[in-house]
Amino acid sequence: MISDAISNINFWEMLLRTTFAFIILMILARFMGKKQISQLTFFHYVTGITIGSIAAEISAQTETPFLDGAIAMIWWALLTVVVNLLTIKSKKARILFDDQPTIIIHRGKISEQGMKKARLTLNDLNMMLREQSIFAVADVNYAILETNGQLSVLKKAGQESATKQDVNAPVNDPKYIPTEIISDGKLIKENLTELKLTEEWVYEQLKKNGIGKVEQVYYAEILTDGKLHIDLRTEGK
Repeated sequence: MISDAISNINFWEMLLRTTFAFIILMILARFMGKKQISQLTFFHYVTGITIGSIAAEISAQTETPFLDGAIAMIWWALLTVVVNLLTIKSKKARILFDDQPTIIIHRGKISEQGMKKARLTLNDLNMMLREQSIFAVADVNYAILETNGQLSVLKKAGQESATKQDVNAPVNDPKYIPTEIISDGKLIKENLTELKLTEEWVYEQLKKNGIGKVEQVYYAEILTDGKLHIDLRTEGK
């Protein structure tokens, strides 16, 4: 009988704690504004997770005093609003909390420094481009990694607006799917095999472009027409 009574008390207590936590969370979400909800930056992402974790803690853990948890949520939200105001008023504060966009591709050239700063691999970059239906780095003029982790891309002129159907030009099936064959100075042999290309062919193409060693190439990909797009290393020069 006693255990049943305790269980009933815990049941109603958890309902009340969860209800009040839900109400406080909704009020704080409106208070912090749409910028927090959209999680525009890493800071807002972390803030959202933290406030959600505190709400979950005071809802599910009876050992946690509800008032203490509510104060923590409210104070965290106030700190977030203060930081938002600082970032609006101060450029230095904005850089400190939100960081800055990073140029990954500049005028068709992959920035090794930008890749290292963003801690991106060439595979990561290709994946992010494919998510925007871009299968060849050679089609990109500029690519910027935004503070929210999204990649903004400006295609090269002639790659963005009119299609061949728009100008009634003949349409041919691509010979290849754009595929990387050199990554960070190393041949990707499995991709060559899949494309039915040989290492000798690659060396010949590099030689035609005045490149003596594969190690000189930071990135290279085969384009749809069979041509090779080459991005040379810049560091160490």
